[in-house]
Amino acid sequence: MTKGESVVNDVRARLRDLLDERSAVPAPGVFDGLSASLTARAGFRAAYLSGAAVAAVTGLPDIGLATQTEMVRQLDLVTRVLDVPVIADADTGFGDVTHTYRTVRLYERAGAAAIQLEDQEFPKRCGHLDEKRVVPAEEFARKIEAAVAARRDPGTVLVARTDCRATHGFDEALRRVNLYAEAGADVVFLEAPQTLDEVRRIPAAVNAPALFNLVPRGKTPHAELAELAGLGYAVVILPGVNLGSASAAMREALARVARGDARTDGQDSPRTQFEAVGLGLWENVRARFDKVADHA
Repeated sequence: MTKGESVVNDVRARLRDLLDERSAVPAPGVFDGLSASLTARAGFRAAYLSGAAVAAVTGLPDIGLATQTEMVRQLDLVTRVLDVPVIADADTGFGDVTHTYRTVRLYERAGAAAIQLEDQEFPKRCGHLDEKRVVPAEEFARKIEAAVAARRDPGTVLVARTDCRATHGFDEALRRVNLYAEAGADVVFLEAPQTLDEVRRIPAAVNAPALFNLVPRGKTPHAELAELAGLGYAVVILPGVNLGSASAAMREALARVARGDARTDGQDSPRTQFEAVGLGLWENVRARFDKVADHA
């Protein structure tokens, strides 16, 4: 393990404690050092490495184009910034059972507290796009078993996601996530329920802690965090809260400049930007050791 083993093990234990709360712990989507730093400074207890966000910041849509290497690189980056558990999107495992096995090993080394796998065919599509296709449930259950076998730290949380609500219906989606729990998944994730009734039924109908995906204007109706906590969801990922907010703000600012308006209202100053990513720490280090050098 490349990161401090005892530190990572502690982070994973904290995630399991959070899951036991069933309190709909919010996990904002992160994708780079800035988003991770801002999330840390805001005091969240968990974060989510979003595959859709990583794809977007490399200039790609979320249709299975982001690679295992790109995801591991960003995971390593954000876990160096964050000292809270990171739930890491691993798509389909980037291939068959052998690719999944290797993905689990790589994600663990990069510091993931939880690894999320899904039952779509490769290449996958965003869970809130049409035309998704899923593999047979038993095939994906074998992939979960491979992930369990690959896990070096039994504290690493495995999240099993099904995307079959759109293709096979809600009852089959419930059957699948329970099958995946039996195969060894620690958390289940039924992607894109289509009604509030479905949202409300999931936690009581599954045999493991349930994860909810809060996506603005996606396939799933909006639900408030307090309601999700009351229903017993363990964690709520918000993959777009950083990227979606940033891209909307950038689009507006660029449009304003394109119209000839170069006012900087609403923009952070350079110092504010740098303080968000640790300027104070580095200035203190320099001041401390410069003083030592001055007295040598």
